[in-house]
Amino acid sequence: MSDPENEDRHPLPRLPDPTLSQLLVSGVAIAVAVILLGAVAARIAQQVQLLQWWVPLVFIGGIAVADFASGVVHWGADTWGRANLPVIGPRLLVPFRVHHLNPDDFLRRRFLDTNGDVAAVTIPALVVLMVIPLDSAWAHVVAVGGFGCCALGGMTNQIHQWAHMPSPPAVARALQKAGVVLRPSEHAGHHRGPYDTQYCITTGWCNRPLEALRFFQRLENTVSRLLGAVPRADERSLAAGAHRRPRPVAQDG
Repeated sequence: MSDPENEDRHPLPRLPDPTLSQLLVSGVAIAVAVILLGAVAARIAQQVQLLQWWVPLVFIGGIAVADFASGVVHWGADTWGRANLPVIGPRLLVPFRVHHLNPDDFLRRRFLDTNGDVAAVTIPALVVLMVIPLDSAWAHVVAVGGFGCCALGGMTNQIHQWAHMPSPPAVARALQKAGVVLRPSEHAGHHRGPYDTQYCITTGWCNRPLEALRFFQRLENTVSRLLGAVPRADERSLAAGAHRRPRPVAQDG
């Protein structure tokens, strides 16, 4: 039986609510990213023969790159750095580490707060896709693959949030069941134990091959040997003040 007095003394960590200015910046970033994504799609449709055999393969490859990139960023944010680092500390590192101890807190985040940072990251890539000359076969491959990467990669935080929802929107559930986006059961593995597996959170496609290769574990060991860094040090200090285990993420419905 839980001890109410102990719970009051050691509440689960929570992220602060975003300010109005932060929501405004996030909204602008999302709007710009959506406009650029539409412009890139129109440019590709005008200059690339979309019925060629390689187009769907490259598009899917771009999505896989986005999934792999989400894993690398997730691994880095989970494992290294201090919470008080400028900019990336409060915006990237702390949210991931609080999320492990209190995953339900993620569900409080509104659409703008959830998606603004990732949208901002995609903007430079979309600008590049708008200005590169599409005058060669390789440029067409980069454009199609880059579009797939940005289209799904820009939704990573929203997809991650869907994976934690007990009852996500019907479209999200359909995409999860089809394996197009991260499934709750796939992501549940990351929230068991020391949070050092299954980092990819866009589609989850890369998790099994990377786990089979022990890719992130080997990379982590290499960084620790070379730099003497202690993985997940800040998360351990946060955990010292948390008295309850986080609830598991929802299972596939």
